[in-house]
Amino acid sequence: MNKYFRIVLVIPLVLTACSGNPKGKSDNQKKETMIFDSLNQYGYNRIFLEKYVQVIELKNGISAIAVIPAWQGRVMTSTAEGDAGFSFGWINRNLIAAGKIQPHINAFGGEERLWLGPEGGQFSIFFKKGSQFDYDHWQTPAFMDTTPFEVVRRTDSTALFACDAESDNYSGTHLKFRLEREVAVLSENDILKQLDIDVKGLKSVAYKSSNVLINRGDNEWVKETGLLSVWMLGMFNPSPSVVIAIPFNPGDEKTMGPAVNDSYFGKISPDRLKLSGNHIFFRADGKSRGKIGLPPLRATGTMGSYDSANNILTLLICRLPEGKTEYVNSAWKIQDNPFSGDALNSYNDGPLADGSQMGPFYELETSSPAAALKPGERLAHVQFTLHLTGDKEILNKVSMKALGISLTEIENSFK
Repeated sequence: MNKYFRIVLVIPLVLTACSGNPKGKSDNQKKETMIFDSLNQYGYNRIFLEKYVQVIELKNGISAIAVIPAWQGRVMTSTAEGDAGFSFGWINRNLIAAGKIQPHINAFGGEERLWLGPEGGQFSIFFKKGSQFDYDHWQTPAFMDTTPFEVVRRTDSTALFACDAESDNYSGTHLKFRLEREVAVLSENDILKQLDIDVKGLKSVAYKSSNVLINRGDNEWVKETGLLSVWMLGMFNPSPSVVIAIPFNPGDEKTMGPAVNDSYFGKISPDRLKLSGNHIFFRADGKSRGKIGLPPLRATGTMGSYDSANNILTLLICRLPEGKTEYVNSAWKIQDNPFSGDALNSYNDGPLADGSQMGPFYELETSSPAAALKPGERLAHVQFTLHLTGDKEILNKVSMKALGISLTEIENSFK
């Protein structure tokens, strides 16, 4: 997957020409367009995507996101500094370039995509009724894999996508629904107004997504026959310098559940997962496969990561409804409690037993509560994604306000 050094010498010159930079700029300005190797440059990745699929670019000044209608309106990547800026989303270039539909799933990548849960269990929509819970029988539904979403409307900074779909869950319940997804790039004033975070003096890209699930069937969705949830997943570029930081609500484990659930793929070693005070630290180096989750009573709705080598703070902020504790459980088995799932998740990619690896990447994920909807009712799941870089003192203030911890504490969490 890592081909950076074969092309880093030539691609930045192409990007400079494509971005329309006039001749006569200073040497320092020219060098700034070549800070990152080309696979980490937004403009290069946008041009790559445009060779294979329609890209809708939403912008606010030099901040931009690349959105793909054919892939459910997912945000593939973004930039805080125009074409030459860092490209924040992980992109599965080999799969996209191959142009072949894969069985089970087409993991194109992207830093924010819309899915539905549960993945496993008696109410799963990834397994057919009576099948075994193994990879051979696991199938991602087309409406969150290969089915394009309709572009309902768009402006320079917003786009609304929609899709009507049907699915049978593992128990045989037929579900008919509509998905609507609106993505909007935010200005500095929008960020301050909607999140009370002041990013003035920083280079930033921020966007809000509102993801709506509507019951279009004739029957009410009830726990006894299975409920769906909105599930948002973001895939980002890993590095030994990236650490995920997640604040959690303190309290008695008997009533609130564990501060962190790391049982998804086996327990995670202390050199990769650490709890300190009311924070979880998780390495995001793409070198060891592991997943963590936070139960709804522990989750604050905010999680983030800090790339100390590139001085990039990423924030994911989700508005979790108060008092809701029933979240779908996606474990690949018949479950004693199918509504005991986590509200927030994070995943670090790593090699499988046979040495193969899809990424590397790391993920930040959020889920809505289980959607008990009557016909015509809707559930909306809203989240904000921010990438920030620049003056470290200002960046540290943002980290303290949003995550309740300093950049230094994040950077040194495993030292």
